[in-house]
Amino acid sequence: MSGLPTDPDYLNKSDNAWQLVAATFVGLQSVPGLIILYGGAVKKKWAVNSAFMSLYAFACVFLCWVIWAYRLSFGDQLLPFWGKPALALDEVYLFKKAFSGNFPNATMIYFQGVFAAITLILIAGAVLGRMNFYAWMLFVPLWLTFSYTFTAFSIWSPNGFLTKLGIIDYSGGYVIHLSSGVAGFTAAYWVGPRLNKDRERFPPNNLLLMLAGAGLLWMGWTGFNGGDPYSVGIDASLAVLNTHACTATSLLTWVLLDVIFFRKPSVIGAVQGMITGLVCITPAAGVVQGWAALTMGVCSGSIPWFTMMVIHKRSKLLQKVDDTMAVLHTHAIAGSLGGILTGLFAEPNLNALFYGAYNKYVGLFYGLHMKKASIGFRQIGIQLIGILFVIFVNVVSTSLICLFIRLFVPLRMSEEDMEIGDEAAHGEEAYAIWGQGDKLENSSSKYGSSLYEDVEVAATTKNKRGSQIEMM
Repeated sequence: MSGLPTDPDYLNKSDNAWQLVAATFVGLQSVPGLIILYGGAVKKKWAVNSAFMSLYAFACVFLCWVIWAYRLSFGDQLLPFWGKPALALDEVYLFKKAFSGNFPNATMIYFQGVFAAITLILIAGAVLGRMNFYAWMLFVPLWLTFSYTFTAFSIWSPNGFLTKLGIIDYSGGYVIHLSSGVAGFTAAYWVGPRLNKDRERFPPNNLLLMLAGAGLLWMGWTGFNGGDPYSVGIDASLAVLNTHACTATSLLTWVLLDVIFFRKPSVIGAVQGMITGLVCITPAAGVVQGWAALTMGVCSGSIPWFTMMVIHKRSKLLQKVDDTMAVLHTHAIAGSLGGILTGLFAEPNLNALFYGAYNKYVGLFYGLHMKKASIGFRQIGIQLIGILFVIFVNVVSTSLICLFIRLFVPLRMSEEDMEIGDEAAHGEEAYAIWGQGDKLENSSSKYGSSLYEDVEVAATTKNKRGSQIEMM
């Protein structure tokens, strides 16, 4: 430690402290947030496996992150979309000023590492209930290395080609959510479906536990979006407020649609609406005004609802792929929606506050108002190019990774093991009680079953006159 300054001139202790706290908020979204959300949302026989996939991913990503993946994502340029692999463990490097913000590389590595980890855990949501755990152990480091680092470098690194082009992705609508949604759906295609009986009936084993995880996810987003200005300034305050305003609006919109069309508010539906709101505001959190955040909440609570509850059920192609937690709708579609709406609503002064450039980042509505429509259309075009790039990278890389892994181990558990679940995969069970989360006969017949037991199941209900409202 000799020769290393304890308080380098660049260091802002307040910013550094907030960045560490924000990173820990994001870490808590995964451990224990998504661990208990997944553990409670799946059928009882898959509770341990689902939770363990999340825990394993978090640990594996973090180890790979500090050894090679961070500098692939944010290091010196090797290609326009990829950095040079190198260790991020030497104290001389760790104590240098980060590429942005007034704090050291060590803080930035931690902050970006928990973002990378949650991306893999979100992918896991698409393949719960059947993926071979050994295949998952291989998938995590391979996808981190050959997919996540491509998009992170291209969109977030100062040297990335989309960064230089002028894409707006405030906190990961593209890098994290669109990536995880597309990769998860692609992986689900290659892994194959759950057992037919699990697809037809997959009731949560513990809704209250799921809600606890959802609560950690929502509150943790304070650090998710509030940490991305890399300072404890006014932009962080705006990002946090916009995040919660959009999310609340999205949740209420989703519940209202459930009530209108199904005559029954659903807790699982509310959680879906919460997630789509969080995802949609992420690329825009600190660069849009409050009215835009509320508008985005209405859109994120309605458009993914429509794609999930109507389009998905009418599409044989979409139903062919068994996306357990519907990450295509809650992350890929909501993330794309957020990116496009950012291109409409991005406010020039707020972008100048975040990016330091006024005329480069202008939403279409403001471009039209300023009589500089070309700038606004350019921003929309860049946002669309970013969506296409992320989709292409993730479909190709995820497919190649899955094809490579299955040369060595099966991607999907055997039919016999899937009948058993946790006991077959890990020799452990979540609860020492009977049943698989099935409802008591009297309760089921009196109140009916949940509308969200599985995305693929036809959602129908009866109105007061006894006729059916068909959502297919």
